[in-house]
Amino acid sequence: MKGLSLFFGLLAVHTWLAAENYVETVAGTGLAELNIQKGSVKDFNIADPFGVEFGPDGRMYVTEVGNHRVIAVDLKSGQAETIAGTGKKGYSGDGGLATKADLNEPYEVRFDSCGNIYFVEMINNIIRKIDAKTGVIQTIAGTGKKGYSGDGGKAIDATFNRPHSIVLDEQKQHLYVADIGNHRIRRINLKTGMVDGFAGNGERKLPKHGSKVSPDVPMIGPRALYITNRTLWVALREGHSVWKIDLDTHVISQIAGTGKKGYSGDGGDPLKGTFNGPKGIVVDAKEENIYVVDTENQAIRRIDLVKNRLTSHAGYGPKGRGFIGNNTPSAKAKFGRPHGICIGPKGWVYTGDTLNHRVRRIIAK
Repeated sequence: MKGLSLFFGLLAVHTWLAAENYVETVAGTGLAELNIQKGSVKDFNIADPFGVEFGPDGRMYVTEVGNHRVIAVDLKSGQAETIAGTGKKGYSGDGGLATKADLNEPYEVRFDSCGNIYFVEMINNIIRKIDAKTGVIQTIAGTGKKGYSGDGGKAIDATFNRPHSIVLDEQKQHLYVADIGNHRIRRINLKTGMVDGFAGNGERKLPKHGSKVSPDVPMIGPRALYITNRTLWVALREGHSVWKIDLDTHVISQIAGTGKKGYSGDGGDPLKGTFNGPKGIVVDAKEENIYVVDTENQAIRRIDLVKNRLTSHAGYGPKGRGFIGNNTPSAKAKFGRPHGICIGPKGWVYTGDTLNHRVRRIIAK
């Protein structure tokens, strides 16, 4: 009888998993202490993961805020290694190997067409680059001091204020920076090394739907950026909303969120829904779905652009803060202030589940 009960129990679990989306851990042990620099992902502690992105080599790259590192995880082999950072908080190492450099809260990581790695260090107020061939690290923007200066000049001489998100355009020529402390989006020309203001004038106000962005109009709290083709998608942290900017006309359109803080609107028009401090955004290749990390609501929200509908892809709102294990139905999953997000192989969504010290993915059926 016990064997029969076990059989039916496993069958029920299998049937449930086949029928519903569910959430599972792919990296991180739940512990934050710095332990190893290279080894099995099962043993690799990842403290406060933020950005997640798949590189051209197929590995998943994670920015580890708590231990000031950038980590690469091979999900096929189960091996993980540090590719930047010593684990010590600081600012050093330019001109040498990235693994010997000190970092200070790396937040997001991106790749150009040559496989070079770009990431932003929020507390150091800089953007750095790792050469794909040599592994050498170099600061490409920011002086290391917090401020606002330098538009129209060399990015290396400019100052930023707690930059969070970065994204490269489709031509890999421009790097856009969410300079959130300055309430601006700034743009770096990677060929010339020059920086300019793209959107935002420092005012803490929402942009106007249908207007043109420029350095003369407001852009409150641009926290997360993503680009598809010639569209820049933006999540506004203090603006509690999602927007898109046509990179040819510079016209900005409101996509989701009323601008007021809250957790509402699932099943309805995205423009009538509410968010609370969104801190991550990704769009699928067909530009049919936007996934937003609704951080303070402990949820991953989905904006279906075809059906014009907002839903919670995983998590269930501000009461869902915590962790209740793996293989959890997405509608019942708990998160600990998630931040970064990406779409990986098979179209599954990955997120840095920050306070749970794990990277998790949502298996979609």
